[in-house]
Amino acid sequence: MNCANKIQSLDQAIAQVQDWKNQQQKIVFTNGCFDILHLGHVDYLEKARNLGDKLVLGLNTDASVSRLKGSLRPVVSEYARARVMASLAFVDLVVLFGEDTPLRLIEAIEPDILTKGNDYTIQNIVGADFVLARGGQVLTVPLVENYSTTNIINKIKAAY
Repeated sequence: MNCANKIQSLDQAIAQVQDWKNQQQKIVFTNGCFDILHLGHVDYLEKARNLGDKLVLGLNTDASVSRLKGSLRPVVSEYARARVMASLAFVDLVVLFGEDTPLRLIEAIEPDILTKGNDYTIQNIVGADFVLARGGQVLTVPLVENYSTTNIINKIKAAY
């Protein structure tokens, strides 16, 4: 599957995930904005993928990033972010979502494992109750210290 084919609509993603489940593949789901890809993102996604067989990434649309992060974000468009994320070997599928949370996407995908960085607790991970109720796992992944898109933006602003 080339990287552009990894970017799928919700209906396509549901069918692909079902196919993987039929092959006894363990599905991991995570989500985020992933604006200005950096080491922290790459490390986190690699660790998330290692928790199962396939990693499905819910990617916030530009409109949802702006609502969450402010009118100056995202820096990188949703199409460009989706292509970059899909180019990563350990990301198997990218699905854009426009809501403020990925709950509807999580309920549609029905992952075996839901994961976020360890800056979250299981109690405040959206979709955790749904995944746990279905017998799945909710796990946090250690993050690389001092890497964030906000820090990168602030460093660029200070330099210029």
